[in-house]
Amino acid sequence: MRTGESLPSVGDVLAALATGMWHWDTGARLVTVDAEAARLLGLPAEATTLTEAQTRARLHPVDWNEITGVIPLAVAEGTLAEVRIRIMDERGTILRVVRSRSKPSYDPERQAYQLIGTLQEVTEPTPGTRAARSAVTGDWRRSREAFLLDAGRALAEAASTAEVLRVAGGLSMPGFSPDGLVVFGVQGDRLRIIGQHGHQPSDLGPFSNMPLSTDYPAAQVARTGRAVYLSSPEEYKARYPATWPLAKHFNRSSWAFLPLTVAGRTMGAWLAAFTYPVAFTPDERAVLTTVARMLAQALTRAEAAESERELTEGLQRSMLPSLGPAIPGMEVAARYIPTGGGLQVGGDWYDLIPLPSGRFALAMGDVQGHDVRAAGLMGQLRIALRAYASEGHRPDAVLSRASRFLHGITHDEQLTDLRFATCVYVEADPVTGLLEIARAGHPDPVIRMTDGTVMRRPTAGGLPLGIDPDADYPTTRFTLEPGETLMLCTDGLIETGGHDLESGWRRLRSILEAHEWDDGAALETLADALVQGVHGPSSHHTVGPLTDRREDDIALVLVCRPEDDLGCGTTVPLRPQVRRTLLSVAQDEPDRISEARQHLRELLHDWAETEQVDSAVLLVSEMVTNVLVHTDADALLLAEVLGEAGARRLRVEVTDAGDDLPHRRRPGELASSGRGLMLIELLADAWGVDPRGEGKSIWFELYEPDGASEGGAAADGPDGEASEGAA
Repeated sequence: MRTGESLPSVGDVLAALATGMWHWDTGARLVTVDAEAARLLGLPAEATTLTEAQTRARLHPVDWNEITGVIPLAVAEGTLAEVRIRIMDERGTILRVVRSRSKPSYDPERQAYQLIGTLQEVTEPTPGTRAARSAVTGDWRRSREAFLLDAGRALAEAASTAEVLRVAGGLSMPGFSPDGLVVFGVQGDRLRIIGQHGHQPSDLGPFSNMPLSTDYPAAQVARTGRAVYLSSPEEYKARYPATWPLAKHFNRSSWAFLPLTVAGRTMGAWLAAFTYPVAFTPDERAVLTTVARMLAQALTRAEAAESERELTEGLQRSMLPSLGPAIPGMEVAARYIPTGGGLQVGGDWYDLIPLPSGRFALAMGDVQGHDVRAAGLMGQLRIALRAYASEGHRPDAVLSRASRFLHGITHDEQLTDLRFATCVYVEADPVTGLLEIARAGHPDPVIRMTDGTVMRRPTAGGLPLGIDPDADYPTTRFTLEPGETLMLCTDGLIETGGHDLESGWRRLRSILEAHEWDDGAALETLADALVQGVHGPSSHHTVGPLTDRREDDIALVLVCRPEDDLGCGTTVPLRPQVRRTLLSVAQDEPDRISEARQHLRELLHDWAETEQVDSAVLLVSEMVTNVLVHTDADALLLAEVLGEAGARRLRVEVTDAGDDLPHRRRPGELASSGRGLMLIELLADAWGVDPRGEGKSIWFELYEPDGASEGGAAADGPDGEASEGAA
């Protein structure tokens, strides 16, 4: 340019430098570009005005999101907004990379941003050259994007405040990494340190409980919600002379103090300190700001999770099942393991309740669901059961009242989430071993006999609690013999692992039968064995670790009546071994005949002769059926196995209240009945009919082959002669 010539226009200079100008009004949603900027955007080289949507279509989606994030940050800090943008054509191919620099401003009346800036093409090295390879390895943008993705993933997976701080302390930012990190929180009107990395804890004492009014960068950030960047010690000293002496001895060269903001609320501040000078360019500030936002969200999640965990543990402690004082003459062991996930609380519980009569009651139940509502209902129902039991009501009355109570609190017109609960209630006399059981839709109790035989003990029952306020709950009575163990459990112990009630029961029975009892803590080791057989190793504590993952809550109670002074699990019986079971079949319960057959098979699980087992099952089915068909009474089945293996005797009695004695009949070929006594004569080693004061009892005996007595095959009637009648 010759002397005296006029200076070229700004537009000409920028065009010569391959730089375009643009203006963006977010209120009008319009972007105005000059000819060079239009060319860089892949449009005809002429000035034009574009809508936001048209402009956005020319930019890479990630870069558009970065622009919208950098603008508010630049306005808040009073700095330039600088980003690199990939320009796309209609097919999504990258045409070029440009650098955008702009000075944004904010109009509060219009609630809009105004940006005036430049676009300049960034020259990329020729592919395959050394410069290109260097650019690939040193591409700060790609490194930054990879870093932010990794940091976001790691912070999102952190489950506690300590873990969040550990992740934050291990972050290695691309091109610049702080060697000292401090996270400040706000508590009332004071600043406190939540965590730190790269400092000696003793050095942070002056900063640990600082008033928010202090002239300290972190306090200012917490008050205003705006970041503070200090590129040099001189700048720190000039802006914060009061607190500079506290920071001086750390020998740092640059500091970034960023707000930890979630949902518009500043919850604290994050300090990133550097031993070398950092200019804090817009790109670097964008990275720090993004990390601060992710850190704030992670800390908020961790704080919520820890509060939830504290609430859970407090709820568990307040609602933990309790065994109370020791019971004279009985040994008790119990386990409670909550489901995994969620609040780790659910609706299962057990309770041991001293009764006014000197007896005690065992209650076990399962409220539908594994959430807070189930836990709340469980607590209410447990208190109600304890109150009804303490008033001295019988088991059937306790469950009837509990059912009305649960129905009343769950069947509110404003509630759509109706719940029910299963329950089993056992009143036990520790002196005699008498158990009175009422059951509401709960699994039957299980008995482990002195010789290791394990059987479900069928008990009468009613509907689950809360369904019908007028439901009845009949009571079943039987005696827990010395050396026997009663097991109560919820369905979580049975069905966990994909099992149904039958396959799960078989699994538990094998554990109960195979368990080797010791002399010290037989019941405790058995309880552990049952839990471990379902979930693997478990602690001896009542509640399992919160980290365990469970499919359903588990409640387990074992009650043993020791063999006098030898304790539970003894292998030295003080009396002849008797294996006994009792089962009633009502007139309106013919389906329980199959239950009686299965029950007898379980009683004879180790009988030497399988044909005799089949015979016994057939005879029991015939005898119980005859009572239901030929009388108006219920049938009571008593089966006993006496003696040592190889010389045992099975005695089965079926008692009813009918007055008519059975008599022999001669059925024709097409008759459908009349063969009962013929089968008993043919299959039993001994049999008879015993009249009672009210009703009668028909019985038969079978002997293991090696223990059959001489003449045992004779079928002797009640008077020494063959009984006549029809079964």
